Amino acid sequence: MYRKILLAYDGSVEGAVALREGALLAKRLGAKVFLLSVVAESGGMLMAEAAHGGAVAHQIDTYKAVLERGVARLKQLGLEPVARLVQGEPTPAIGAVATQIGADLVVIGHHRQNPIARWLSGSTRAQLSDYLTCSLLIARNPISDEAFAVELAQADRAAQP
Repeated sequence: MYRKILLAYDGSVEGAVALREGALLAKRLGAKVFLLSVVAESGGMLMAEAAHGGAVAHQIDTYKAVLERGVARLKQLGLEPVARLVQGEPTPAIGAVATQIGADLVVIGHHRQNPIARWLSGSTRAQLSDYLTCSLLIARNPISDEAFAVELAQADRAAQP
């Protein structure tokens, strides 16, 4: 069913939940994993760059480190992820990468927002579904390390012939 899974990862707690859920799915299904981090190009970042040159480069370096930690974690779980770092607006960037790689599933974390922030920014999930031609999983199930280890062992056993 899902042969290519794109995990959108920003290093947050919610991103870690998405990473774990996506990794478990990939292990159980034998799917190829793609890990994506998006360096958001916001008006505030452009103003910071104008005021203090190097702000964008610093943010890119930060996201590279986040991506490297995500790749390392997935490799510890026995996966061989393909990592990508892109710049732009997160929603269309995730959609574009999903299309480029032929993803069957995109996994994102759920970031809680207050009603005013949600109204101002719009619903990323709703917008993202407009950019995707594949399924979307919004990971919302935090799992303890112990429970994750059990799930991972079950996924490993299920993947063996």
